Amino acid sequence: MEFNESEFLVETEVPQDELIISRTDLNGNITYANETFCEISGYTEAELVGKAHSIVRHPDMPKAAFSDLWSTIKNKKQWIGVVKNLRKDKGFYWVEAIVSGVYKNGELVEYKSLRTPISYEKKLEYQRLYDKMRAENGEKIRKIIYE
Repeated sequence: MEFNESEFLVETEVPQDELIISRTDLNGNITYANETFCEISGYTEAELVGKAHSIVRHPDMPKAAFSDLWSTIKNKKQWIGVVKNLRKDKGFYWVEAIVSGVYKNGELVEYKSLRTPISYEKKLEYQRLYDKMRAENGEKIRKIIYE
């Protein structure tokens, strides 16, 4: 699927009083998406449930960020990080994510993710950091050229 680069430039702001919540099975497939997740991502609940959570993975996110996430939660720890997500319409939104395992009787049964809005300054800081990380790891870097 091809997209015009400008399609990736439209940001959806997560309202300050909103909390994005999702749960996934142990393979990362969405089992629950709250109304805010649906509204911000542009997907319906039916379009999200059963799909890999990576359906909202933005190409600006470095692979190392998700390697760190999986390593952390598989070690029974909570992962906290900043994530740029991809909307259905190819726009984007930034969040701080808290991802952790859900345990019943000591057994891991699913993962949950709570996401909140971040400041403009934090978005800039992390965009620069993630661009640097992708460049250092040989991942593609998108550039916008103004003439």
